Amino acid sequence: MMTRRTFVKSGACALVALAAPPRFLLRAAEAAAGRRKVLVAIFQRGAVDGLSMVPPYGDVAYAAVRPGIAIQPPSHGESERAVDLDGFFALHPSLAPLLPLWRNRALAVVHACGSPDTTRSHFDAQDYMETGTPGVKSTPDGWLARAANTLPEPASPLRAVALGPALPRILRGDVSAVAMQSLADFDVRRTGDQIQSRRGFESLYAQGVSDLLHGAGRETFEAVTLLKKADAERLAPANGASYPAGRFGQSLRQIAQLIRADVGLEIAFADVGGWDTHVGQGNERGQLANRLRELAAALAAFTQDLGDRMADVAVLTMSEFGRTVAENGNRGTDHGHATAMLVLGGGVRGGKVYGRWPGLTQERLHEGRDLAVTTDFRALFTEVAARHLGVPAGLFPGWAQPASLIGLFG
Repeated sequence: MMTRRTFVKSGACALVALAAPPRFLLRAAEAAAGRRKVLVAIFQRGAVDGLSMVPPYGDVAYAAVRPGIAIQPPSHGESERAVDLDGFFALHPSLAPLLPLWRNRALAVVHACGSPDTTRSHFDAQDYMETGTPGVKSTPDGWLARAANTLPEPASPLRAVALGPALPRILRGDVSAVAMQSLADFDVRRTGDQIQSRRGFESLYAQGVSDLLHGAGRETFEAVTLLKKADAERLAPANGASYPAGRFGQSLRQIAQLIRADVGLEIAFADVGGWDTHVGQGNERGQLANRLRELAAALAAFTQDLGDRMADVAVLTMSEFGRTVAENGNRGTDHGHATAMLVLGGGVRGGKVYGRWPGLTQERLHEGRDLAVTTDFRALFTEVAARHLGVPAGLFPGWAQPASLIGLFG
């Protein structure tokens, strides 16, 4: 019979064993020496209005269908108007901090991107995007989990990390992935079980000796130990970077700390909400502008913080669907279809808006109301995973990969 004394003794033995450099710390050191690529995926939950985030001001139908919320076209010397990109597309003025990345060709836009499934349910659309299987609810794992499973060894226990209270659908599967609220208060949950560690080592003892020394408990223990040894939270933002104070900004700050601490991170995930703008969306100012300002400030700080290390990092934004082309009676927008997604960082052929523009005239709209999808999100995710992380083909089951890529990477 396992007594409390025996349990504590066994746990103490595990701690003594880790006094020497354990194999997982050596694996992390080897990964750091090779400095593998890192993908940071950001989910804009709630369906961001891509037509305001990256307004197609050159489409004559744009302003006509949005008399109250259209973003004003660029005008020289007017800072509160759209920021021109290429004479047709622009950035929302709140995204102006990203303009230097565009000019340096480190930021690209994929417009009219989304799912072939026509659902307007947030829950279903997010599930389909995170599993990478539109229209299929039975998929057991997320596409980032599948991607992580193809990456070469050695693997760090902090290979895949989500900043948040729970492991997201996109990282659930047969892979060691952890979720944490913050580096200082490590909250970890592993795929497929209920292992949690909220206040460091002490709570691990409550899991039982079998979990502590074998399987998921051991992996959880390794992740906590590695994080404590790396002491990533000590790293102040570099290069004069200043993150916004909200949860999203602090998530990116902590992802940057993990990258700079060389803990073997290869996939990171964060989400940011507040995009479901049915009422009072605003234009250059207002609800949406405030959310975009936080997004831009956090992304700009992240790239500044990492400096030259951004050569090994790619950031991908996604949202479950876009919003209606025409504004509604509440000066907002309703659930739509296609939206805009951003890709920035190492190897990105930026300074360009990718994807075929379908147009906003009535006959070109999806179901007569929405921006049509011309780039399947799986094509975008496949290219980022393949060209940046080196993930082989076949990441999305049941989908026939197109013969040609979008061309986002050189």
